[in-house]
Amino acid sequence: MLENKVIRKKTKKIWIGDVPVGGDAPISVQSMTNTNTEDTEKTVNQINQLQEAGADIVRVSLPTEAAADSFKKIKEKTSIPLVTDIHFDHKIALKALELGADCVRINPGNIGTEKKIKEVILSAKDKNIPIRIGVNAGSLEKDLQVKYGEPNSDALVESAMRHVEILNKHNFDNFKLSIKSSDIYMTIDSYRKISNLIDQPLHLGITESGSLKSGTVRSSIGLGALLMDGIGDTIRVSLASDPVDEIGVGWEILKSLNLRSRGVKIIACPSCSRQNFQVIDTVNNLEQKLSEIKQEVTLAVIGCYVNGPGESKVADVGVTGATPKHLIYIKGKPAYKVNTADLEKSLITEVLKIAEEKSNTIVAQ
Repeated sequence: MLENKVIRKKTKKIWIGDVPVGGDAPISVQSMTNTNTEDTEKTVNQINQLQEAGADIVRVSLPTEAAADSFKKIKEKTSIPLVTDIHFDHKIALKALELGADCVRINPGNIGTEKKIKEVILSAKDKNIPIRIGVNAGSLEKDLQVKYGEPNSDALVESAMRHVEILNKHNFDNFKLSIKSSDIYMTIDSYRKISNLIDQPLHLGITESGSLKSGTVRSSIGLGALLMDGIGDTIRVSLASDPVDEIGVGWEILKSLNLRSRGVKIIACPSCSRQNFQVIDTVNNLEQKLSEIKQEVTLAVIGCYVNGPGESKVADVGVTGATPKHLIYIKGKPAYKVNTADLEKSLITEVLKIAEEKSNTIVAQ
């Protein structure tokens, strides 16, 4: 059997708080708050929701001095590593560094004069706090817009390397980089090119990818292609939706490529006239009721005997639809039969047992 394994490019490892990014570290999942940062309570609540959903890192925008003041309180009331997003005002970047930001996201090219950039770099170096360079097709420098006529991968890479050179000039290599576009092809091409030029960790994303449905599809295609190339050390799925949805989609992308695992992975048939129970309703109910589980458990929900036995034999828990009763599989082996009325309850019980076993195993280790 062909082994499906992504061979990742080895990049420099940096630390965002206590989360490693790059090197041999797991690919981390990020999101960004969309609350008004000046509203401390709402922002803290959303950060905690993101952490509970599986976020490794959360980014918070600091567009004003007042937002920076709130960040101090936000930082005190949360435990997940926080990246501050800052544009144009180097004083806010300096303040964020003083307040304990775990990473500062800036574009050295728009933060002001070289003297101001140097102040931020020296402060970050002194405090051993990384910087994230963020390059977007929608905010390219004017001279590059003139040179290339329109955004393309070469323009994005040239812009990114300008920022990299500023950091290199000041002997600062504690940084990661993103180079994003809303165009999938441009994004993929840009990351492939920059990956050959630098060894820093790369933050992947399709910027402004769209709604929950369209953005999930676009991000899955773009990020999936790069991850399969071995490119990418941390990801953010940018959706015009609840930020918690970004975490769910990000995890599903990584789980699909066997790059990370978390929670229940449901394998389900699309259902047809052969189904012996309502597969779609059952899967939707199970997905909701099992969403709190953090341990990796595979659950196969198949409506008939065509593919049911095969899928159930490679899952932790499985069901093959039949009449008059459905066959439950545990750890790949047929276990017992249940009526349709008891199916969901039985599957939930078995999944919880497996999750508890895996949790106890991790604790014992």
